[in-house]
Amino acid sequence: MDSHIYGVSEKTLFLFTLLCFSVASISALPHQNRTGNSTVTGQMINSNSVLVALLDSHYTELAELVEKALLLQTLEEAVGKHNITIFAPKNEALERQLDPEFKRFLLEPGNLKSLQTLLLFHIIPQRVGSNDWPGHKSNPTRHTTLCNDHLHLITKNSGKKLVGAAVLTRPDDVTRPDGVIHGIERLLVPQSVQEDFNRRRNLRSISAVLPEGAPEVDPRTHRLKKPEPPVRAGSPPVLPVYDAMSPGPSLAPAPAPGPGGPHHHFDGESQVKDFIQTLVHYGGYNEMADILVNLTSLATEMGRLVSEGYVLTVLAPNDEAMAKLTTDQLSEPGAPEQIIYYHIIPEYQTEESMYNAVRRFGKIGYDTLRLPHKVVAQEADGSVKFGSGDGSAYLFDPDIYTDGRISVQGIDGVLFPEVEKESTSVKKSVSSVKVATTTPRRGKLMEVACRMLGSLGQESHFTTCQ
Repeated sequence: MDSHIYGVSEKTLFLFTLLCFSVASISALPHQNRTGNSTVTGQMINSNSVLVALLDSHYTELAELVEKALLLQTLEEAVGKHNITIFAPKNEALERQLDPEFKRFLLEPGNLKSLQTLLLFHIIPQRVGSNDWPGHKSNPTRHTTLCNDHLHLITKNSGKKLVGAAVLTRPDDVTRPDGVIHGIERLLVPQSVQEDFNRRRNLRSISAVLPEGAPEVDPRTHRLKKPEPPVRAGSPPVLPVYDAMSPGPSLAPAPAPGPGGPHHHFDGESQVKDFIQTLVHYGGYNEMADILVNLTSLATEMGRLVSEGYVLTVLAPNDEAMAKLTTDQLSEPGAPEQIIYYHIIPEYQTEESMYNAVRRFGKIGYDTLRLPHKVVAQEADGSVKFGSGDGSAYLFDPDIYTDGRISVQGIDGVLFPEVEKESTSVKKSVSSVKVATTTPRRGKLMEVACRMLGSLGQESHFTTCQ
């Protein structure tokens, strides 16, 4: 007779325990997929999967785009259902051979759907090896991709195998139990993505149209004036640098316009910031940096000029030279700007180019931003000397900053135009000379005549001889 445990027989309890253990064992078994491959366990991807091989392969650009497009889960589900074939473009096709504007379009957050469609266009939900390509005498085979579009596999008479318009360069490059990866020479772009890109580009160009004035008529020929030819990117500016400068401080005390020319080929603001930071870190040029940034708006104006394509060479006096400036030299309105303008040359010169020029030609006159004054350079003691006399300065710290657009050369003195030196010296000489009063003196002929009349006793008749 079976013993009872709390009203339940021991045999019934044993059968119930065995049934629970069987159910647990069955539920823990891996699920076989329909194709007989056991690479997928639920949502787990085996390390031998073609998807893992893609992420670890040398197709790094494609793998990065797959991650940015948030397609990992979609591809995991596709691998779990069937074998796949991936046509992977080489890295060069995505790095350098792709249109930058099109790549920018794909990476914009609002165009995520287009990027996903583009990548899924490279994947076929079945295994297609290089041996499965049609012969050159056979018709092209058509395969449906994961984006529900179609790809055609073709073999040319020369033996080249094509995927759409791309040549198969690395057949069966990566082979795994659940798929294969073929290397192709270029990116495949479906028609829907191309149309979307063209539509966005046309809308952008329409929305960015600038208003234009009425056409101008040439009064000499009575015909419409032809528009000026467009300026090529990176070419020198059309206007001279003096026309591009903002008005002087006496006319416009407000800061110059912000940097950023009409063509935006150069980032002048960043370059000016770099050279001012270089002055500060170099040491000994803090006064020059302070004048450019705080005392005047010249840093902003220089950034605007560089952004519009102009090049500048700055002769930067060191702190010892700037400390010698008097209050009278800085008190006049606009005096700091005029001093710095005389130290900026609208050319790109380095220590080597200036030294070679003065060695060859003796004296060189460089234009400055302070019209019409020029700064004269000549060779002296194996270096370059600017100016003359007591107001001269030597090239003290060459090539402090050179980036192809801005050149900064350190000098040991503050330069002034020759006209100012002459005017100051004339004032000093006039103030120091004393005016002497002299009596009017008669001519020698009159003296001889008066002496002859005196001998005759007739000089009293002439007031001039008295």
